[in-house]
Amino acid sequence: METTVLNPTQMHLLKLFSFNNSEEYAREIQAVLTRHFQERLDAESDHLWDEGILNQEKLDDLRHMDLHSK
Repeated sequence: METTVLNPTQMHLLKLFSFNNSEEYAREIQAVLTRHFQERLDAESDHLWDEGILNQEKLDDLRHMDLHSK
């Protein structure tokens, strides 16, 4: 049997969830994490746009790519 080692973030989340195991609390944590990662994604997208790495043409190309086939 293979042992899984949890990273510090996973351990922290497990401890966080151990205090309140209601569905409402889980949805609240999910919303907070979703908002956090969306803000990070937006900031990185803005940076790539400002640096000229990302532009409308590249976004249009991505829209037509099958990203699941790779």
